[in-house]
Order: sequence, then structure tokens, then C-alpha cells
Amino acid sequence: MEEKIKEKKFKKILIFIISIYLIVYSVSAEITWPAFNVCCEKTKNGAWCQNTPEENCDLSINPLTKAPYRKTPASCDATSFCKMGCCVDTSEGLCMENTPQKVCELYAGTWFDDNQCNIQQCKLGCCILGDQASFVTLTRCKKLSSIYGLETNFRKDITSESACIALANAQDKGACVYELDGERTCKFTTRGECLNAKKSANITKEPEFFKDYLCSADELGTNCGPTTETMCVEGKDEVYFKDTCGNPANIYDANRIYSKDPGYWKKVVPKSQSCGFNNKDGNINSKNCGNCNYLQGSLCGKGSASYGDNICKDLNCYNTQNGKNYKNGESWCEYQGEVGNGNDLVGSRHFRHICINGEEIIEPCADYRNEVCYESKIAGTDFTEAACRVNRWKDCIDQFNEKDCLNSDKRDCFWLNGSHYDGSASNVNKNTNTSSNPEKADTSQTENRGILNGGGICLPNYPPGLKFWEGSEAKAICSLGNSRQVIHYELNIFGGKKCKENCEVYSIEWVKKLNRICSSLGDCGIKSNLVGKSTDDGVVVKVNGTVISGIMEKIKESSNK
Repeated sequence: MEEKIKEKKFKKILIFIISIYLIVYSVSAEITWPAFNVCCEKTKNGAWCQNTPEENCDLSINPLTKAPYRKTPASCDATSFCKMGCCVDTSEGLCMENTPQKVCELYAGTWFDDNQCNIQQCKLGCCILGDQASFVTLTRCKKLSSIYGLETNFRKDITSESACIALANAQDKGACVYELDGERTCKFTTRGECLNAKKSANITKEPEFFKDYLCSADELGTNCGPTTETMCVEGKDEVYFKDTCGNPANIYDANRIYSKDPGYWKKVVPKSQSCGFNNKDGNINSKNCGNCNYLQGSLCGKGSASYGDNICKDLNCYNTQNGKNYKNGESWCEYQGEVGNGNDLVGSRHFRHICINGEEIIEPCADYRNEVCYESKIAGTDFTEAACRVNRWKDCIDQFNEKDCLNSDKRDCFWLNGSHYDGSASNVNKNTNTSSNPEKADTSQTENRGILNGGGICLPNYPPGLKFWEGSEAKAICSLGNSRQVIHYELNIFGGKKCKENCEVYSIEWVKKLNRICSSLGDCGIKSNLVGKSTDDGVVVKVNGTVISGIMEKIKESSNK
């Protein structure tokens, strides 16, 4: 009887436990995955890749895919379009963990299937930026260095931010105080150099570092005191006061010698808070202020000052070869005569001049006008910059409309109205030593060929210098200016003749026009050279195979004007 009662109790307990389990299970299942949730590629409030009720999904047209934004009855982690990963901004060097692929691509990032960004592009190191440091990627370090105008100094051996910060602290500058031969002295240096200094037999006490303090500070109690002497510091633009131990103090300011301003000899004063910081000329030749600025044309150097023998030396260039004045760092172009529109003289060359530390430096562009010099001013300033770049003349003759001819993004050409090129020598290869003479290529004697009257022609803005003594290449290029014209006459009964068609080409003006084209193609035709002399055999005029004499002198006269 007791066993039956126990059995009944056991069954009731078992049923009760099973009931609880079923209830818990059903509740648990309902909490784990709500049936009304979907993954929205984009929500109506602009959020991306959200698990949310279906009515929150934005189903408008995606302007990039031209299809509606997507939704799916699954967790966003399980979708292809919202899968979490690592998004890398390759231009800025930034890595963003747990970023949906869609969001990354939307902002032109590069997505990787690693939501913790454990990839090579995201390896961190210590970026040294002057006396500061940042624990970033190599790409980010390059970006930051560029922004601040510094050389990239990336320490990949530093693997933690704390170590990077410690390294930055080691770059702090200040007074390093120590005892030498029983005397308390000082050196202005970095924290790292100070604390890592090796003890010697003469140093009787561990060095102490005081950030931003000058060795001349009275409270340090060293043997280093103020003076009225000045000095130049390697790697610095400015003139600095010098203490009695030979250390640099603050930027030279004649109104802040120790007797006038003792506080100026205690702690480092930033450049921005020193004399003449806003001076646009960098305090050039100032007797009272040593706040020089290399970018504004001044640098510490020997000179007469109110105190000491250093001033902000003038680095600008005056009375240059063209008679103009230029600022330090400016560059400009110089030419050996008229330039552009096919007018460069035979044998001429382009040159880039640059002002560096008060000296005018001359840099020739590549010879034979393979390079030409361009200059422009920086927007909003009078600062000129120049550069030698490749002369892009080779496909000018192949452009048959003015718009393509004057496309300066692709070529260096100009458009000449009044004549046109019929393309009969288009098989001339301007990159090799092979050519085709248009006169020899055409066996017909009844057609006008080569350069023809009317229309317009595209020609090199800067004619290339040709090595005419080396053979066929120069001849091939010059032959592009050949012209054969057929003139039609009408005979009368008395044996006389009258020109009826194409008459304008039988004139000195037409020959001058052809010579203008020839001389623009390169060192062709009758054209003056650097010393003012011109050739006699650059143009040949024939009528029915007979050379016409006398006409060359007239062309030569016009080419020398």
C-alpha cells in the first residue's frame, strides 16, 4: 500500500517537472526568436542592417542597385548583405570592427570577413610625430605625417598603446639635472636621453628630469644661468638665447633678457607665444626678434643684432636672371626665346629655376624639348611653382577637330586655321625610325595631297628638337608638312593660259603658310636658331618637278622677323 502511494507521488512529481520544463521551453523559444523580427538592409529612420519588426524596413529603391532595399526573416548576422566584418578606409588607414559589409561598401571602404580586424592592413604600431606619438596603422601614420609635414617614423616593434605612450613621453624635452664632479649642473635634452644616461665616475647622483623647464631656471639651483648671447640650433629655424652652460633657452627677444623679464628664463615658451609670430616676413633681418620661419623665407644665421651675433637671415632671391625677386622655395620657368604656338627656336631648351636659401639654382629640362617647363601660382598667393614635364606632342597631327586638339589633359598642341592635313601620311610612326613619304606613297598625279588649303590643323605647341643628322626619323616627321597641289589652267586660242582652280597655292603667301606648319612640326622648314641664323634648305618649292628659285629668300626674311 505504501509503495503504491509512493508511486503515485512520484508520478505526480514527474508530471509537474515535465510541465514546468515545457512551459519554460516554450517561453524560452518565444524570447529567443520573435516571429515578427526580420533583418532590414535599411530602416525607415536611416539605420543600416537592423533586426527589427518588418514594418520598420525601408523598401524604397536603392539608387546604387536600382532594386528595392532588402529584408529577410533571419538574423542580420546570417545574411550576406549585412554580415559583420572589418571595414578598412585605405586612404585614411582606419580599421572599423564589426561593420556590416553593406555599410562599408556604401562609404567606399574595403571589407574583410574578419569582424575583429585581425588582418595585416590593421596591424598597429607606434607612430612618432615629433614629440608626440599615436598607436595606429602604418597607413594612418603616413597620413598623419603628411598632414603635419613630418617624415614617417613608424615603430612596428611597439605592440601596445601603453608602450607607445611611454615612448612619446621619452621625447619630452626639458632640463636634465645631475651632479658632475660634485657640482649641480644641467643639460637641456629629452626625458629618454636624460634617464638613460649612463653613470660615469664623475656623475655622483642619478639624473633628474624636469619637463618644459630651462636649465637657467633659478629653482633648479644649477650652475647654468642666463646670458645675452644667442645661438642657432640644428634642425630649428629660430635664433635662441644661450645659457652659461651652452644650452639653448627660449627664442631670442631683445625685450626679454634676464634683467627685463626673469620669468622668460624659467620654462619653455612656445613659438606661437614668442615675439613676431605673426610677422609675414619671418622677422627677416630683425635686430630684436629671432622667431624665424623657413617657409616665410628666414633662418637663423650670422648677423648684427641688439644682443648676440645671430639674426633671421633672408633666404629669398633678389635680382635673378630675369630681373625679378622670388621667395625662398619658389620656382619658375626660363626660356631661350619665344615659346609656344610652334615658335620655339631651333636648339632651344626649357629651364626650371628655383630659389633655395638665397641662391638661384638652374635645372635644365630634358634636351631636344623632350620636356617643357610649366609654372603656375598657388591659389590665393603670389607663390610660383614650376616643373619640367614630358612634351606630349606626338599625336597632335592626328587630331582633326579643335576640341580634341586643345585637350590639355592629353596633349600639348595648338590649332592653326587656314590649312588642314588630309592624313595621307598617317602611317608615319613617330615612335620609331620608319616613315612613309606622302609623295612617294601616291602614284596619282591628279590629286591634292598632304597639307591642303582651308579648315584647320593641329600642331605641336612646343616643336620637338630633331636629330636631323641621324637619318629617317627627322625626315619622317618633317615630311608630314609636305604638300602637293594640282593647279588647273584654261588655255585660250592664242596659246595663253589662265588659272581656273586652286590658284591661291601658287603664291608666296601659301608657301609661307606651309613653312609655318613645317616649323611647328619640329626643327623643319626655314626657321631661326638660337643665334638668329636660319637654314636655306628647309623648304623646297617645285613646279612640274622644277625648283623655283628666289622664293626661299623671301621666306627666310619672314622667318627672321
